Amino acid sequence: MTQATQLPPFDEDSASDALSEGTVDVVVIGGGAAGLNGALILARSRRSVVVIDSGSPRNAPAEAVHGFIVFDGTPPSEILRRGREQVRQYGGRVVHGEVVSAEPAAPAADGDLRFTVTLADGRSITARRVLVATGLTDVLPEVPGLAEHWGRSVVHCPYCHGWEVRDEPIGVLATGPASIGHALLFRQLTEDLIYFTHGTDLDEDSRARFAARGIRVVDTPVTEVVDDTDGALAGVRLADGQVVARRILAVGPQMQARTQGLEGLGLPVRDLPKPNVGRGFVSGLAGATEVPGVWVAGNATDPVAQVGASAAAGALAGAEINKMLAIADTDAAPQGIAEESPKAAAR
Repeated sequence: MTQATQLPPFDEDSASDALSEGTVDVVVIGGGAAGLNGALILARSRRSVVVIDSGSPRNAPAEAVHGFIVFDGTPPSEILRRGREQVRQYGGRVVHGEVVSAEPAAPAADGDLRFTVTLADGRSITARRVLVATGLTDVLPEVPGLAEHWGRSVVHCPYCHGWEVRDEPIGVLATGPASIGHALLFRQLTEDLIYFTHGTDLDEDSRARFAARGIRVVDTPVTEVVDDTDGALAGVRLADGQVVARRILAVGPQMQARTQGLEGLGLPVRDLPKPNVGRGFVSGLAGATEVPGVWVAGNATDPVAQVGASAAAGALAGAEINKMLAIADTDAAPQGIAEESPKAAAR
């Protein structure tokens, strides 16, 4: 398996903010849709929040985001640029860096939680709460030439890319049982569909169903992706040397949550249940985890969430974190303040 190609999303107008000194309310690890929307909710609630962004979003190779109302057709880099700008508008900070460790620290004098997050360049920051929004990595089959077309002519999601590849000659490169359903979805988009079993099992019932829908099945393994003279995807070469012309390949990658550097938090990780899906963080309502003070949102815990769903999850987590901080602030407030308030009101 090979990691899908990532492209740098930053440009000259996305300079890194200075890392905050002292203790901040929340550190958000990950600057994609989930992380930025969580940070936006927190910053608008007048929480001090710092987003640590490694600059390698999953959807960087894609030309545009689709299936997200209002933002349909917008380049991923533009959505991130606007998101960073809006977080900063409310006082949040966005720091470019790679987290190498995150772990609980000694609690404050009042018993409130503390976490230390350290970056690859040695800088560190202390926070009361942590939102993990690191996303995931798509791991593709080891087929030469496949990764180079990822996000353009090699696609994975009929809802993200389907309209753009409609009526093209499409090949489904099977990676497991989920590829059968994948093929039925892409058949909705084209009448010219070939299913390459590529060493996976395809039962007779599925073969009959494919035949009924005009889906051709090729059992000979795929050995490489073939390009035309302009570098565009032209087809695949089979183990017997035959080249099958295709303009688009659909493949279900293995999805692995980005957990590197976060081991110190002790977050539980589970094998995700859907076929072709790897491992992800365990989370509950509004992204809460069994580790007090730590939330998870977006593809790091929900691998099939598109941009809109990830942003919504980040907002829910941000709101929940703000609520829990408000309770902690109240618990830590001197009792005299509460006793004086009625007297002040009477005067």
